[in-house]
Amino acid sequence: MTVILVTGGGPLGGLVAERLRADGYEVRVLGRRARCAVDLREGGTALDAAVAGADTVVHCASPPRDGGEEAAAHLVAAARRGGAGPLVLVSAVGAGRLPLGRYETGRAVERLVEESGLGWSVLRATRTHDLLAAAFRRLARPPVMLLPAGVREQPVEAAEVAGRLAELAAGAPAGQVPDMGGPEVRGLESLARAYLGATARRRPVLNVPLAGRAYQGFREGEHLAPRRAVGKRTFEEYLAAHCGTGRRE
Repeated sequence: MTVILVTGGGPLGGLVAERLRADGYEVRVLGRRARCAVDLREGGTALDAAVAGADTVVHCASPPRDGGEEAAAHLVAAARRGGAGPLVLVSAVGAGRLPLGRYETGRAVERLVEESGLGWSVLRATRTHDLLAAAFRRLARPPVMLLPAGVREQPVEAAEVAGRLAELAAGAPAGQVPDMGGPEVRGLESLARAYLGATARRRPVLNVPLAGRAYQGFREGEHLAPRRAVGKRTFEEYLAAHCGTGRRE
């Protein structure tokens, strides 16, 4: 039976593992809190043991600003030593274009995969609904909800991204595949008000102009994929399922 190793025990990695198991694959999930409890940033024999015998590796572990590149380097090296098959990586639309930690780290990780000498596929996706909702949850804690002015988002359903990653894991290495974005490109304020309504929160919303190259890149939509609006589920549909209309979190 084909063995697929999925890194990252978070929501996206869990969804990928669930989809692959449903399709009949043997799946191992590797992460600090997963059954295969390994810190990728440390590498070593524990990582080698987890990778050994894997036919394909799907890297879903979120790349933190500090340690994400090192973790990916350890994973690639272990895959080479263990004779693992293709690498499948989820990255962010805007990687290499936005001068901001996760996007710069994302591009560095992409290069490691591309230069690994192994077969590889890389999928860039826009921000998922759950990540956007988590950001709004933090922003709604103060009495006034402050948002960066002029920024748009294109949230995509995590399960849809997971489905695409599972397809890539089951297929031949495809290199850089087309980006994946949610069904709508909308102003951040519109999405924030939808979140406030769904969670029964009353907050004034204030749009604040910011400075810097990263902010300019967000205003110009470097993190968006309007020509690849292939996602189906809208943010309101996600909120209705996870928050309930008018139900406070």
